[in-house]
Amino acid sequence: MDQIYAYLDGELDRPSQELLKQHLLECPPCVGEYERDLLLKSLLQRSCACEEAPSELRAQILTRISVTVTTVQVTDC
Repeated sequence: MDQIYAYLDGELDRPSQELLKQHLLECPPCVGEYERDLLLKSLLQRSCACEEAPSELRAQILTRISVTVTTVQVTDC
């Protein structure tokens, strides 16, 4: 499901897009999810296109997007 969301948002690289397209050709349950999510995304774009997010919300979202978490794991040799 995460890949369907990423695909709809244009976040997959070309090989991943092709793999997902092939999977959708062979998996009716995933096609149903894809079509539902595509419809929902379209509906949200039409419904919210004329309203701008409050500046505080925009700032919070941009802050969360720009935060990077790095984990370092140390193992004994």
